Amino acid sequence: MTDSESPHTPDLENASDFLVAAGLRFTHVAADRVEGVIDLGPEHHQPWGLVHGGVYTTAIESAATVGAVAAVSEDGLVAVGVNNNTNFLRSMISGRVQVVARPIQQGRTQQLWEVSICDADERLVAVGQVRLQNVVPRTDSASTGRSLAAERHGRPPRKEIHR
Repeated sequence: MTDSESPHTPDLENASDFLVAAGLRFTHVAADRVEGVIDLGPEHHQPWGLVHGGVYTTAIESAATVGAVAAVSEDGLVAVGVNNNTNFLRSMISGRVQVVARPIQQGRTQQLWEVSICDADERLVAVGQVRLQNVVPRTDSASTGRSLAAERHGRPPRKEIHR
């Protein structure tokens, strides 16, 4: 663990099936930098034989989110994406890509991260920016509309609106 790594980095051992299918493997996680790799192949293709842009979008949002959570987890917060802008610069069929995420701005309520995806020749394949909101994590009571913060502050539950 480096000096900038949080001891409360997110649990990445229990990744969702979606993230596992995207193939992103993190090699470094810290509040100021996240790195990972994806070995691209036919399982990532769209119908025309190229890697689907959703793979890159997923990697960009995932890397930014993991770094943003590492930055705020000691405060009991998580970060959730509110905007993802991904630009696809080079098509690929297969090969290893490197994913690198760095914060542009880390504030009290929001963060902005920039993520680059490069091929083995260090050419940009995709680049993106993700804005994230720092929030109190949901609990099982979240299904009723109450957060831990609301419970701690004694706020009444939200009224449900039925349409």
